[in-house]
Amino acid sequence: MGSMTEAENGAAAAAPAANGGAAPPASEGEKNPPKRGRLAMSGGTPLEVGTRVMCRWRDQKPHPVKVIERRKIPFGGPNDYEYYVHYTEFNRRLDEWVKLEQLDLDTAEADVDEKVEDKVTSLKMTRHQKRKIDETHVEHGHEELDAASLREHEEFTKVKNIAKIELGRYEIDTWYFSPFPPEYSDSPKLYFCEFCLNFMKRKEQLQRHMRKCDLKHPPGDEIYRSGTLSMFEVDGKKNKVYGQNLCYLAKLFLDHKTLYYDVDLFLFYILCECDDRGCHMVGYFSKEKHSEEAYNLACILTLPPYQRKGYGKFLIAFSYELSKKEGKVGTPERPLSDLGLLSYRGYWTRVLLDILKKHKGNISIKELSDMTAIKPDDILSTLQTLDLIQYRKGQHVICADPKVLDRHLKAAGRGGLEVDATKLIWTPYKEQG
Repeated sequence: MGSMTEAENGAAAAAPAANGGAAPPASEGEKNPPKRGRLAMSGGTPLEVGTRVMCRWRDQKPHPVKVIERRKIPFGGPNDYEYYVHYTEFNRRLDEWVKLEQLDLDTAEADVDEKVEDKVTSLKMTRHQKRKIDETHVEHGHEELDAASLREHEEFTKVKNIAKIELGRYEIDTWYFSPFPPEYSDSPKLYFCEFCLNFMKRKEQLQRHMRKCDLKHPPGDEIYRSGTLSMFEVDGKKNKVYGQNLCYLAKLFLDHKTLYYDVDLFLFYILCECDDRGCHMVGYFSKEKHSEEAYNLACILTLPPYQRKGYGKFLIAFSYELSKKEGKVGTPERPLSDLGLLSYRGYWTRVLLDILKKHKGNISIKELSDMTAIKPDDILSTLQTLDLIQYRKGQHVICADPKVLDRHLKAAGRGGLEVDATKLIWTPYKEQG
């Protein structure tokens, strides 16, 4: 919502009752690193915030980190601290608290220059890593933030306040800070009801709640069912608490999402896997009820345990099926990050090239837009990127050589789960009640 469309920027799938996410690819680096000075570690002196040091990670190998914060260990000595570190090779989602014994003090260096680190995400990523990202979640970037605003955001959200959540049968490691109410700030783990999304501090509270909660699916209307997949439309005005709890939950996995407490203006589309125990949320997207810019999607997220299964692509495709029902063209909310654009460009490529392969004769960009509900500007930019369009005698001409189309389709990868439009039973919001 707001500036948040994350969902294809992440890692691999999680295992039940495990960590809910695998190690994501390295996605942050350093450009022109600041000057550093070797620290002389004297007996028991705690490390200062800003120190650079090598840290033993979960793969049991040393990785460079920067100390972001420190805190005293309860009942420890005066110099007994644990440290919140950022792995400079990796995305912020892997930041964590570590014990002193994980740090190689012989490598400790103090920063002389504490400037905000430049980010060269795309340069550090392999094509395989980008493909993994395309499968998991799309994120609006923070291009709209100037350097001061970005620094303020990162300072405010630098330490994850909730380390884990339990949602249904999964325990999931969180990725980012989320502004839960202050009374939950001292809870390393929160327990969510997977149906109403109420959250509690203790397992016993959740168990008592589940005995009383009569929901077995998200509140709202089921508008799609195909096999074991269901989609529910939830009106933020009618289900305000659910909408707010969903935003709290989503922010744990989206870095630069803008959290709106006024959810009245949004509709939420909750994708579920259904079984005899109920309908279990795997992801969602939101959209404004009335968008002057023709945005058909504000935010998108696939939860970590369900990533790399094609659900992100399904959600994008579903947003366009709604636009077709509305008789409108649609486009995701801007700005899009590089990774968000990668995900959408993949969808646009597959849809447009599939039509061009089957179509006989000439076809215009407007005709493509009418058939797909994709905004003409997005069609034009996609075809230009693929070098499939030329400007001749004052108009754009699409060049659709079959061999070229096949090559681009192969590069675009699989299309993911198909949306069966015949199973969509939905009335656009403007026509309701």
